[in-house]
Amino acid sequence: MALETHHAAVAAAPQKKAEKSRPPRWKSVKSKIPGLAMAVLGVGLAWDVHWFVPAVPMLTAAVVLGIGSAHLPGLRGVVRGIARPGLSFAGKRLMRVGIVLLGLKLSLHDVLGIGWATVVMVLAVVTATFFGTLWLGRRIGLRGDQPLLIATGYSICGASAIGAVSEVTGSDEEDVATSVALVTLCGTLAIAVLPLLHHPLGLDGTQFGRWVGASVHDVGQVVATAQTAGPAALGEAVLVKLMRVALLAPLVAAVALAVRRRRQYDARVAAAEAEAEAPADGTGGSGGGKVAGKRPTLVPLFVLGFLAMVALRSTGQVPGGALDAAQEAQELLLAAALFGLGSAVHLPTLVRTGGRVAALGLCSWVVVAGVSYAGVLLTTA
Repeated sequence: MALETHHAAVAAAPQKKAEKSRPPRWKSVKSKIPGLAMAVLGVGLAWDVHWFVPAVPMLTAAVVLGIGSAHLPGLRGVVRGIARPGLSFAGKRLMRVGIVLLGLKLSLHDVLGIGWATVVMVLAVVTATFFGTLWLGRRIGLRGDQPLLIATGYSICGASAIGAVSEVTGSDEEDVATSVALVTLCGTLAIAVLPLLHHPLGLDGTQFGRWVGASVHDVGQVVATAQTAGPAALGEAVLVKLMRVALLAPLVAAVALAVRRRRQYDARVAAAEAEAEAPADGTGGSGGGKVAGKRPTLVPLFVLGFLAMVALRSTGQVPGGALDAAQEAQELLLAAALFGLGSAVHLPTLVRTGGRVAALGLCSWVVVAGVSYAGVLLTTA
């Protein structure tokens, strides 16, 4: 009997060894399945909302549904528990792929076609909005990377830009989710507010389209807002908006460079402090003053992918069917990512800093709308 038990144990040993060698990656994949399934369901619901109410972009609906799922009594336990790994994966990894495909919307020929005056106007709008929002956010004491992320979202392309910058800064998930929620809320309000200001501000169709493209955050929100003034306005709005999207790559590279320099400075300071505190005989020091730390890449891989897609689109060799398919895939991927980010929003925490966050959002909205309005008048006079 003992011999049979021994043979059974020996026979089972390779199987146990195989199971021990397999679990880390398999468990990692398996842990993401519930959250990814929930994100897919969220995308389906967001698509339904957009189909029934076309004025509501699918990406906006995805964020709202994600926030709702994190607070519904029957779902919040799942969202914060078993589904969290998959939802976090969607908010980060799927966002990267969606940003890469976003590059296929942009052609260098289209950018050059809008004229240098408009290019300068867009650069001025992005610069004023980014640095103005960043400065004000820090002045009013917002936590963590929120000022940087909100400034990025308002100045470039909403939630997609926030996701891109958060990848190189390693921002806290809650800061990312709060910033996405604020930018999405203001962009959604723009769909209703800006058309009401079309004629009172004395703008023709072309001017209104450019104003929308220069001041509204997300591409889907730009389309929903500009289409109220007709196809000409919509075309101008999309071109100007895509010019802002083109600035995503240099902005991310600049942020990555700033993060790298800050970490290098922090490492030198830490090394100097360790050396100053070390005993005179040299023992117990910091090991030569070297401080380990991960250096962010200057240009992340997904940004290079974005630029590669822009270059590919600029060749004019991409079939229309492939562009349509890529656009559909990009919308679905970004919707899943935004659902994941929305599910990380914790409203009680948001309420505690809601006054300051709302103030920053309102001021930034005024800046981007005001500067872009002045720029449109100057470049179309």
